[in-house]
Amino acid sequence: MTTRNANSQEAPARSAQSATLPRRNLLRMAGAGLGLVLTGALTTACGPEEPDPAGGAAASKPGGGAEGGDAFTTPPAGTAPRALWQHEAKAGTLGNQEVLAVAGNVVLVAGDPLVGRDLATGEQLWSLEGAAQPGARLIISEGTLYLASGTYDGDLVGLDPATGKETWRSRLDGRYAQPRPVGADKDHVYVIAGILEKDLSSRHNVIAAIDIGTGKAVWTERRDAGTEESGITSVVRDGRLVYTDHRKNLTVRDAATGRQLWTKKISSSNFERIAVQEGVVYVADGRHLRAWSVEDGSERWSLATEEFSSFNGPSILDGVLYASDSAHALWAVDPATGKRRWHNPDLLDVSVPLQFAKVGDTLYGATEFDEDGGVQAYDARDGKLRWTYNDGKGSLEQWYVVAGGKRLAALHGERLQALPAV
Repeated sequence: MTTRNANSQEAPARSAQSATLPRRNLLRMAGAGLGLVLTGALTTACGPEEPDPAGGAAASKPGGGAEGGDAFTTPPAGTAPRALWQHEAKAGTLGNQEVLAVAGNVVLVAGDPLVGRDLATGEQLWSLEGAAQPGARLIISEGTLYLASGTYDGDLVGLDPATGKETWRSRLDGRYAQPRPVGADKDHVYVIAGILEKDLSSRHNVIAAIDIGTGKAVWTERRDAGTEESGITSVVRDGRLVYTDHRKNLTVRDAATGRQLWTKKISSSNFERIAVQEGVVYVADGRHLRAWSVEDGSERWSLATEEFSSFNGPSILDGVLYASDSAHALWAVDPATGKRRWHNPDLLDVSVPLQFAKVGDTLYGATEFDEDGGVQAYDARDGKLRWTYNDGKGSLEQWYVVAGGKRLAALHGERLQALPAV
């Protein structure tokens, strides 16, 4: 492998469930940016699980099996699938939507150790102790996973997701304290970092771009006094760095120069995700979904949910914007016009999804902080709930879901599992 060194160096089947009210706001505020480590044991046996007394895998249901290698299908409406495989996982963050990722055929979980598994079989491909700091986001660009050094030495490192081997490092000359990647593209890694003072304290921070070729900072912009280093929600797209923060700012910068194009206040702190597509940024702004031009900040459209309700962070998949709200409804919206394609308000008895993946005509959602939540499957054409997969553990911990080919990777607390997606 060529090394680039920048500085020469299972589940019950449920179609509808009763749900306790999610405590997501309280838990998210407690967990965002704090990097709490969720501990757990290591590997369990690989392979599809047998049904268990707690309501394990639905192996006897049509379409729920995983036999014959890839000869599996997602089951019909009203029937949850069985897990193709399950393993224990040590997730190292709370309130971070990028703790789980798929790169090629490898599923990654941010924790200690940082682990890569084969998505098809669940086999552990590699494991690295101390590689990922608590709260690390899995930021992958051009086939490289970028992380802050797990030894807290101020370095940035790049790893090959397939092998876990280090392929890149930037030492940053010791100028910054604890730089943390918030985005990457083919040219730069973008970081938030504390300014290291002469007394080795760090009272202010910067946002900076690190050149991948040289490992040097090509621009740095000092952030306003009092801005926190945690709570950054960011997207890098088409030469623009777009981010929100805990001070209720939405900011857009030129990714090549760091020049701020515009910034504006939004009505509430955004703990979740924003979406950027074709020169437009989409943000959940309290009761409204809003779309602004990335170039000049002009508003393209605004869509309101019920009074006294608020939207959760949006995702754009296959040209459709999806978002849930606190009124327990799910929305599909045309991102160009803001007109709704469908609206499912009939989810009062289930936990709504906060994170999405899509395969074919099925929209998958991961719920949060609800013992009756899980991975949900919706018909992407009309928003009808088909089934909910829950591992039967009764845990309130957040669910995460990422699509990879014919499979879904799902993370819940200390358990990583794969589900059929086609």
